[in-house]
Amino acid sequence: MDLGTANTIIMSDDKIVVDEPSVVALDRHSEKMIAVGEKAKLMHEKVHAGIKTIRPLRDGVIADFNACEQMIRGLIKMVHTGSRLFTPSLRMVIGVPSGSTEVELRAVRDSAEHAGGREVYLIYEPMAAAIGIGLDVLASEGNMIVDIGGGSTEIAVINLGGIVADQSLRIAGDELTRDIQDYMSRQHNVKVSERMAERIKINVGSALTDLGDQAPEDYIVHGPNRITALPMEVPVCYQEVAHCLEKTIAKIETAVLAALEETPPELYADIVKNGIYLTGGGALLRGLDKRLTDKINIPFHIAEDPLHSVAKGTGVALKNIHNFSFLM
Repeated sequence: MDLGTANTIIMSDDKIVVDEPSVVALDRHSEKMIAVGEKAKLMHEKVHAGIKTIRPLRDGVIADFNACEQMIRGLIKMVHTGSRLFTPSLRMVIGVPSGSTEVELRAVRDSAEHAGGREVYLIYEPMAAAIGIGLDVLASEGNMIVDIGGGSTEIAVINLGGIVADQSLRIAGDELTRDIQDYMSRQHNVKVSERMAERIKINVGSALTDLGDQAPEDYIVHGPNRITALPMEVPVCYQEVAHCLEKTIAKIETAVLAALEETPPELYADIVKNGIYLTGGGALLRGLDKRLTDKINIPFHIAEDPLHSVAKGTGVALKNIHNFSFLM
């Protein structure tokens, strides 16, 4: 299971069986779950006073324990649709940020156990991502992963089945979305929701101000004027989005350089030869691989299936439980 800030993905028997937004809708009075995943996301920012929608994870860690437990339980029931009563007999491997504290790790473990996990194993997300994209993490060769998720960016140098150097930032896709919201409010005087900012990021998000032939068409944004509340229609181009994301991307660049500084010279040479692998939803930001390659002078490769790398890695780890080291 990849328990992500933006999406939760569950692998079972080498198949992705659940890929849903990490959102849950609860009744405000009874605290009972009304919807989970995509159904709950459709309610997000649209509900009346009797319902609340919650994203239980913030910055890669659990922010609402009860909501997270209900969300995990609801997502697992999607797999076990045939039985109404769920028997707590599952063995799970869950990816967690490498910068997690003991309290945060305990919260993930407890949520999973309360939701029906008999044996719960935790693995660091960059390690899971490396396994998921097919790297031989047990070999005596340095590999570097930059996993940009919704709530956190995980950077790790991996060798002999362990993490040699790492950086964990509570800055990732959500921060980019907030940058766009702030920019639209400040520059265009238009209020945009979190979901609209996410759509802007998907349609015209860029890490470079010059994409050449790959440049997307301007995206038309509809929203209320921040002062008058009158409707507005604003075209947004990728160059202005690239400018508004500049500071956040620069922080990711700094973290990558910091991890490389901690890397032993022999492993550094391996990384220069093999390149650095980008995974997570943030890897899909237009021009990010080229920008990082130009900045750091080491080739950056986007993984074949960056969104599902961590989930696939947890699936491989579950099948080879004795070959990998897990967090206790």
